[in-house]
Amino acid sequence: MPFPRSLCIAMKFPLTLRFKLLALAPQIFVQDAQQNPICYVKQKLLRLREKVEVFADESRSALICTIEADRIIDFSACYTFKAPDGTLLGKVRRKGMKSLWRAHYEVLDGQGNPSYVIREENPFTKVLDGFIGELPIIGIFSGYFLNPRYAILRNDEKVMSMVKHRAFLESRFEIVQNGSVSESDQLAVVLSLLMFVLLERSRG
Repeated sequence: MPFPRSLCIAMKFPLTLRFKLLALAPQIFVQDAQQNPICYVKQKLLRLREKVEVFADESRSALICTIEADRIIDFSACYTFKAPDGTLLGKVRRKGMKSLWRAHYEVLDGQGNPSYVIREENPFTKVLDGFIGELPIIGIFSGYFLNPRYAILRNDEKVMSMVKHRAFLESRFEIVQNGSVSESDQLAVVLSLLMFVLLERSRG
């Protein structure tokens, strides 16, 4: 996946992905094992066609890339990563029917070839987490006892994984590296997981 060296970051795993639940506009923070920022997103509201700007940190002074949907509303929409100069970097695509029960996404390279798969390990946990998370008052405690897990696969080999951990007033995920992944692919997968969390939250 041809991410320019200038955009690649030497990531120290495990990473922490935090999603603020009570913020007016959704915010995601990604930090490495030493709490150094990897990327930050503050999603804009009321957009018919999804477009996300990913910055290096909360100051939003350095844009890493944009992620933009290829259509307004569609269950199988594809989300394209572009460098600040408009260069196509890759894509993440939700597999429509496969995602009805078990979340299933493909990470594509710049030529549109599948490189990785993001797949839910226990779909029943995710269903309960989404249902309880929407309940008034009770929903804010769902993160204490429902913790979905996701596998990132390359040719059926688990190379990374993500698990939702207990947290209050936010969603907190840990991203672990299980196999060899290049720096450019690490960034592509992390950006895909970031978009994955935004989209799966909207599903409930």
